[in-house]
Amino acid sequence: MELIRGLHNLRPQHHGCVATIGNFDGVHLGHQAVIGQLADEAARLNCPAVVITFEPQPMEYFSPDKVPARLTRFREKVEALRRFAVDRVLCLGFNRELAGLSAEDFIRRILVEGLGIRYLVVGDDFRFGKGRTGDFQQLAAAGRQYNFAVVNMHTFAVDGERVSSTRIRQAMESGRLQEAERLLGRDYRMSGRVVHGEKLGRQLGYPTANIYLHRRASPLQGIFVVEVYGLAGEPLPGVASLGTRPTVDGKRVLLEVFLFDFNRDIYGEHIQVSFLHKLRDEEKFESLEALKAKIAEDVQRAQDYFVKITSR
Repeated sequence: MELIRGLHNLRPQHHGCVATIGNFDGVHLGHQAVIGQLADEAARLNCPAVVITFEPQPMEYFSPDKVPARLTRFREKVEALRRFAVDRVLCLGFNRELAGLSAEDFIRRILVEGLGIRYLVVGDDFRFGKGRTGDFQQLAAAGRQYNFAVVNMHTFAVDGERVSSTRIRQAMESGRLQEAERLLGRDYRMSGRVVHGEKLGRQLGYPTANIYLHRRASPLQGIFVVEVYGLAGEPLPGVASLGTRPTVDGKRVLLEVFLFDFNRDIYGEHIQVSFLHKLRDEEKFESLEALKAKIAEDVQRAQDYFVKITSR
């Protein structure tokens, strides 16, 4: 899969494709259905399938203080898209220039001149262009003018309700990880590079792999049973804390993972943390000894969880 960063990096060989446009946050089952729809048409027309997305997401540009937590950072989204029938991802930097582009210019410069699009899949509520004046009807009219097809995304439902990033986020915020997994089509994961921390876990007898999330906000907080990928012997079982560490008056959201029976040096390694089950919310303890006792309880409950699932 080819990643194209910015309209200025489009080349003549990128002309002629089928495409879809959206945030694709989470790359959930609904997104996967769209990609399948796109892949079928790409095969029929014998041309590449392209996902057009934005960084930052438009809501993050216009309302940074009100935007909900992302399910996936950009790198995580790209890695998820690699698993499906996507030939190229075109990431457009959402800035003042793009936000000020009229709907007509968006169609002409990006879809027609930039990509030479032959088939476009969007939601019927998709809005674009300055002031969000562009809509599905305008795209359909442009398709007739420039000779490309415009079709609706197929609605994908689970338990009679549409799958969406908002629905997944709500499930995760409520600790319903199994529901989120069903809607994503996989375990929920976060990824990042292991960095040096304050070594508090080591002092308490539970050394952790620390990951700074580089997110405005996290869709999860609490203590979780996890598996770690990206290291030899994967998946590696463990327990993770995701939050601000109120007992030590932490301010920055940090992901700390304690791996069972593990003592390798993994600083600098890029790992993926898969969240399997929520044990509890974060708590503020009166002392480090009280925190240490609770961590021991969390570790035991996590180990019991793995024994239970392996004995099924």
